Amino acid sequence: MTNNFYFPFGQKLKKVEQKDRSPKKVFVLGVYASAAHARWIDKNGKQVVSALAVASEPEIFWTGENAEEIISEIKIPEQLGQLTAPTNKMLNGPSGRALDSLFLEPLGFDRKVAWLCDLLPESRVNEKQRDAINKHYSDSIIKKFGLSEATIPDFDKTELNLKSRRDEILEELENSKAEILILLGDLPIKWFLRFHDKRFSRLAQFGETESTYGRQHEIEINSKKYNVIPLCHPRQANRLGNSNAKWGKLHDNWIKEKTTKR
Repeated sequence: MTNNFYFPFGQKLKKVEQKDRSPKKVFVLGVYASAAHARWIDKNGKQVVSALAVASEPEIFWTGENAEEIISEIKIPEQLGQLTAPTNKMLNGPSGRALDSLFLEPLGFDRKVAWLCDLLPESRVNEKQRDAINKHYSDSIIKKFGLSEATIPDFDKTELNLKSRRDEILEELENSKAEILILLGDLPIKWFLRFHDKRFSRLAQFGETESTYGRQHEIEINSKKYNVIPLCHPRQANRLGNSNAKWGKLHDNWIKEKTTKR
């Protein structure tokens, strides 16, 4: 499916998945892949869009390295201006940086011992990005300059309910040889774990107090026992966009507790 979808200005949607397939200690399951964002300025130097998704992230849970290089390779018609790196460098790779510093490090891990995975291995467009595309990357511009249409799908939770994808995730989990499974937020619980343990379908069911949040649970998945650690999504932990303050505070406390014990 990825070959049929394009970002504004023509970059193909790509599958983003774990590159290092050697055995790992911990398996992390997120929601969907992120994208590289660019600032679009017109030929007069006036900003058109502060952050437009223009390419798939180069690696899963990307931390924003080489954003300028990625953006510079995307050429747009001279009459439409240019793409540059966003003024706010936090716009590229925030979830990846949060994963490293707010999830793996408190547990004493780094990426070398982690196998990273998403429910959807491709980027999706959120409501804010869709509005930016509809407003500025219009049909008239596409026709006038012979550009490709922006066809990256909107994020739709219903597409998470695919047995074929759950089977792929299970295969990755088993190939990783990891004994610890970190779930980031409600959706990995609802659309993966629930099919192996019907007791759980959302994060709150594991506990939403300082004494219960982020605790390890032994759960059997396909006849193998894993130490499952359910945590909030990086968006909540790092206060990215519309985040839930309750989970952010619980995660702060969890980090302090883990850091103190180490």
